[in-house]
Amino acid sequence: MSASTASARERTRAANRAGFGAFIGSTIEWFDFYIYGTAAALVFDKVFFPELDGPVGTLVAFATFWVGFLARPIGGIVFGHYGDRLGRKKTLVITLLMMGISTTAIGLLPSYASIGIAAPILLVAIRMVQGIGLGGEWGGSVLIASEHAPKGKSVLYGAFAQQGSPVGNTLSTLSFLAISRLPDSAFVSWGWRVPFLFSAALVIVGLFVRLKVAESPAMAKLIEKKEVVKLPLTEVLRTQPMLIVLGIGACTIGLSATYFKSTFALSWATSALSFDRSSFLTIILVANITQIIVQPFGALIATRMKSWPRAVTVMLVPELILMPVMFLLIRTENYGLAMLGVAVATIPHCLYYAALAGMLASRFPAHLRYTGISLCYQLCGTLLGGTTPIIGQFLLNRTGSITAVIAYAVFQVALTLGCMLLLLKRPNHDEQAAEPVAAAARTATAAV
Repeated sequence: MSASTASARERTRAANRAGFGAFIGSTIEWFDFYIYGTAAALVFDKVFFPELDGPVGTLVAFATFWVGFLARPIGGIVFGHYGDRLGRKKTLVITLLMMGISTTAIGLLPSYASIGIAAPILLVAIRMVQGIGLGGEWGGSVLIASEHAPKGKSVLYGAFAQQGSPVGNTLSTLSFLAISRLPDSAFVSWGWRVPFLFSAALVIVGLFVRLKVAESPAMAKLIEKKEVVKLPLTEVLRTQPMLIVLGIGACTIGLSATYFKSTFALSWATSALSFDRSSFLTIILVANITQIIVQPFGALIATRMKSWPRAVTVMLVPELILMPVMFLLIRTENYGLAMLGVAVATIPHCLYYAALAGMLASRFPAHLRYTGISLCYQLCGTLLGGTTPIIGQFLLNRTGSITAVIAYAVFQVALTLGCMLLLLKRPNHDEQAAEPVAAAARTATAAV
């Protein structure tokens, strides 16, 4: 075996290891984040806000859910700074520990009945830590995978990290489905805590996998050549402000669609409609499994189609119709129709979500990439993704109709499509970085 062949195989093994590490770590972190949303929809109003009745208590519980999104840009800035200066791997170990410890702490938190107002205050504080951890996790997971990728496959490898979201969501739904048949008194007193405490075991597994992943080649090269930026945040805001704005918009439905389904719709269906906890959690579970199966095809479509703008259009335009259909079928209160609506509406945005990470990362230069994509994704989470249940519940409370919520969902799809199409007109830094290497290889071949 030649040295070049052995080297190529080693690079492939390192890339696959990085992709698997990104997938496992992001699965655990998303599991931690999603179980909070499910608990907020089902039980937090009773455990931490018992003096607020009905829709008001639910709205306040959703507000604590949003606190995690409020904190995510802080995590993106802090860990983006160190990730662009010290490396992707170090930050990913820290963020995984932060998420695991904070999630376990929520599972141990006393209720309002036990310690009064201190309970919701501590809940919000721990949720902030969770948000900071996830804010730093996403960008690092995407980059550790996509920067290890073979030429032309950055979107495909970036999808490893993206796949952690539906798998984490599925584990979250399964965990609550397993305990949803408990009597209400047991579910409220201790049952909801089980998924949070289970996080401690998952984190140990995640650390074992993640510590074996090597630093990304692009970052290692920047460190070796001492080309890291002293203040990545300042630099990216100075040189790429419009790219940040477009990136925020381009992430929208990739983030908010999940919270339309698994948080807002779960609360609406189990409080205002006739669905019980178990039945609608099963509907969400089917949608999550659909996403796990279908989502990787989004990365394949983007990789094989010559035109990324065309691929994005093919993925997202159907969602303009399917998202309203989803809400209308849930409103029928027919179990089968609701399941069909939620599952089918999942397909367009999950295809897009698979390709989102690689497309977004390619538009930022390597020395600003962690900070840049983290800002886009996490600010979108704060402004548009995390507010989805709050705005949806507010519109429902105010109008008494799901029509306003449908209009808001359609707006988010259209915003995502427009911003991503504009974003893709910007330079592709992965292609620019690869061109000198390719030219050198052609020169060497010609000389031989």
